[in-house]
Amino acid sequence: MTDDINPLHFDTLAIRTGHQRTAEGEHGEPIFPTSSFVFKSAAEAAARFSGEQPGNIYARFTNPTVRNFEQRLAALEGGESCVATASGMAAILSVCLGLLKAGDHIVSSRSIFGTTTILFERYLGKFGVETSFVDLTDVRAWEQALKPNTRLLFLETPSNPLTEVADIKALADLAHAHDCLLVVDNCFCTPALQKPLQFGADIIIHSATKYLDGQGRIIGGAVVGDKEKVGTDIHGVIRTAGPSMSPFNAWVALKGLETLSLRMNAHSRNAAELASFLNAHPQVEQVYYPGLESHPQYDLAKVQQSASGGIVSFQIKGDKEQAWKLIDETRLLSITANLGDTKTTITHPATTTHGRLSEEHRSAVGITDNLIRIAVGLEDIEDIKKDLARGLDS
Repeated sequence: MTDDINPLHFDTLAIRTGHQRTAEGEHGEPIFPTSSFVFKSAAEAAARFSGEQPGNIYARFTNPTVRNFEQRLAALEGGESCVATASGMAAILSVCLGLLKAGDHIVSSRSIFGTTTILFERYLGKFGVETSFVDLTDVRAWEQALKPNTRLLFLETPSNPLTEVADIKALADLAHAHDCLLVVDNCFCTPALQKPLQFGADIIIHSATKYLDGQGRIIGGAVVGDKEKVGTDIHGVIRTAGPSMSPFNAWVALKGLETLSLRMNAHSRNAAELASFLNAHPQVEQVYYPGLESHPQYDLAKVQQSASGGIVSFQIKGDKEQAWKLIDETRLLSITANLGDTKTTITHPATTTHGRLSEEHRSAVGITDNLIRIAVGLEDIEDIKKDLARGLDS
């Protein structure tokens, strides 16, 4: 890439960013499956380890393939720095280890992935980091939960699984007014549909396992933000504690980024049509999808997102027995709790993704026994509707 054609558009950045061709002149990005790197001299080794000289040191925290993925994702999100991790949960943990200490306080949305809730309550709590949970869409509740020792505001938008949409700018303003950081999990939208940094967020979390890969092949995560907090503090956690992304997984996710915009818009089109289909079905009690005008944050989603994403959740008329029966009636859809795949997946959140939460907590965030979540894939939408109709019509 040359300066005379900058700035580049999203799809060009997704394909071209970060690749430094080797002496072999390869066109495709190479994988560097090596644990270590050779230095020209003892002096060069010392300079690399001390930080006086840039370059590869050890693949736990410096690897060319991983760096290529990090540079590309940072460019897509509009961030200064990116750190790749072994999983999405490793990304969240690394943020907490890098930026928090005993005695600090987190304010988090209640409407987050169940495992993230467990991480905050059960594990960070053991080390003296307290978490308060609030309603994602109630800015006043966020403000009332703040304490003098609050350091992070954490949320997902749209949320999992009810697709609630947070006002990122309002929460960023609130965080900064109280000397806090706003951390946004951008898993459901990716930078193809939403860029939280543009609305004032400080740090972006990704599970690369989901849409960044896009085909359900690898586990990975990432943190995007500025050079100091992400490039230094959180990178230091990766260097020391080692929750690193492997070169192969980085390469797979890197290639996934090349088609990210195409896929996210196709997921959104399919999901919008499925949401309308479900909304009109007599056996469906309620549909949760930001692209429906009935969604409580429909107008806000139109401002923050370029499309509504690929996740549709709905409540079937009945209880867990009816929800399970509908899921079991499907023949095309995959019964799995993962999302972001080209293949459509279906799951029962109350007994899978949020099954470790207490019944009281699930009730507080609207995860009922009759709730079903669908991550709409890229199959023909008529086939997806037909597969769901088998269970709905029965």
